[in-house]
Amino acid sequence: MKIVSARVIVTCPGRNFVTLKIETDQGVYGIGDATLNGRELSVVSYLEGHVVPCLIGKDPRRIEDIWQYLYRGAYWRRGPVTMRAIAAVDVALWDIKAKMANMPLYDLLGGRSRDGVLVYGHANGSDLAQTVDEVGRYIDLGYKAVRAQSGIPGIEMAYGVGRGKLFYEPADAVLPTETLWDTRKYLSFIPSLFETLRDTYGAGPALLHDVHHRLTPIEAGRLGKALEPYDLFWMEDCTPAENQEAFKLVRQHTTTPLAVGEIFNTIWDCKDLIQNQLIDYIRTTIVGAGGITHLRRIADFAALYQVRTGCHGATDLSPVTMGAALHFDTWVPNFGIQEYMRHTEETDTVFPHDYRFENGLMHAGEAPGHGVDIDEVLAARYPYKPAMLPVARLEDGTMWNW
Repeated sequence: MKIVSARVIVTCPGRNFVTLKIETDQGVYGIGDATLNGRELSVVSYLEGHVVPCLIGKDPRRIEDIWQYLYRGAYWRRGPVTMRAIAAVDVALWDIKAKMANMPLYDLLGGRSRDGVLVYGHANGSDLAQTVDEVGRYIDLGYKAVRAQSGIPGIEMAYGVGRGKLFYEPADAVLPTETLWDTRKYLSFIPSLFETLRDTYGAGPALLHDVHHRLTPIEAGRLGKALEPYDLFWMEDCTPAENQEAFKLVRQHTTTPLAVGEIFNTIWDCKDLIQNQLIDYIRTTIVGAGGITHLRRIADFAALYQVRTGCHGATDLSPVTMGAALHFDTWVPNFGIQEYMRHTEETDTVFPHDYRFENGLMHAGEAPGHGVDIDEVLAARYPYKPAMLPVARLEDGTMWNW
């Protein structure tokens, strides 16, 4: 069995997606996601110029060997571009292998560890009252877990405040939008948000919050301690994790569970965080961390330290990644939760899929493979549109973490 072609498909049904389609001499094909939000064309170039030529003629069943070839053979390893390109190949190959075996991907991985996948939605509001209402709306939709983000008094264009009710796409301009940030205003406001949410909805729903790398370690510890009475499911990305030891200081000051990792690319980015038990959830994604092959290694390593998965699942990932993630989540024994942001109707039409949401849980489909396809004719109707993520500055003009 040989790979005879591999094509990169770029489409923008509401936002940009990069898809790799690998075809074999036996007529079986697989697709993988290579989207890097705001930097999509960099991965397209890497795939077309360096990866695709190396795939032609290879046996698609040799997933591990091809993964090692693309990782070790690159010499300049890791990084978001390289690992997304590897992930696209890896997921497409797992899709092919599961189709050849005539079984859903989760069965090929080892079978079910659960009947459904707990997911959380995004409740975003421009102020406290609107955010409280939005959390209630997600609860009414059946969600058992909700991430709450709110506009902050005195801060314009706060992170997490979407422009729509169910869809949030932060990449919004050809050049980055500049937003402002004030840590003191944020720290003063957020505990009152979660106090109001608990007063309104009680202890039932799981509540999550994303700090988006905005705080220093001691500030993160202060916030985590202030949020302890409101029983958060997790506090996400509370401080940048390039320095993994920074989380020691956070851990010393709060028992609020900590989640991090959506921007990680390999196991080395989270090794110390996991083995020193400085986090509770690892959020690396299939598309960001080199595909299913490498994410399995991260999850198995995390399981040794009772760290659970909490994969990133925003709309900057195509339904291909969501489908593959749900099969992974269905299998992985140390599963925690899955982020689930709904795609637009246009995106769902371009990427037909068989996963579904029901009573707060997502369910991977039963079709052979990961259950997601791409309508290439329809995809061609949505050409690429340049769009970058915002940046943030402090009120004195200093660059900050967006």
